[in-house]
Amino acid sequence: MANIKSAKKRILITKTRTARNKAIKSRVKTYIKKVEAAIAANDKSAATEALKAATSEISKAASKGVYHKNTASRKISRLNLAVNKIA
Repeated sequence: MANIKSAKKRILITKTRTARNKAIKSRVKTYIKKVEAAIAANDKSAATEALKAATSEISKAASKGVYHKNTASRKISRLNLAVNKIA
């Protein structure tokens, strides 16, 4: 454990930010799973709606610095590709 006051504060801040980032990543994963479930069910309309929501969540996560912008872009792109493959 740190002895210096500023180091103690940094530990607390890191813990808070880690919890926030975990929550956001978990939320994004949930939205991605909803899109993948709709794709597995071959439901184009549901997949499109889920994709719209997932894209929004991924973009928000990227804007908050949870994901790098290229990572977010790649995730969105792969989901788009998968949804577009449904006939």
